[in-house]
Amino acid sequence: MPAGPAITIGELEAKYPLYCKAMKLLLLEGRSPLQMQRTLCWKRLETLHSSLPRRYKSPAHLLLLLQRELADRRGAGAMEAV
Repeated sequence: MPAGPAITIGELEAKYPLYCKAMKLLLLEGRSPLQMQRTLCWKRLETLHSSLPRRYKSPAHLLLLLQRELADRRGAGAMEAV
């Protein structure tokens, strides 16, 4: 089965915000890091990082940042409820 046309770095860069949003949605759904590593968005973010490491963080680093952001939001929401 032939693979589709390869995606260019320019296309990856243009869709970077979408990949980050997809990762955030997967995290909100409660997906495990292992499940997230199997997704297309993770693979695309990995490709961007390996191609342009100074410009794009690794997906694992992005995941940690998103988890921290989510925890901060939940903590702030709990403080407002008090």
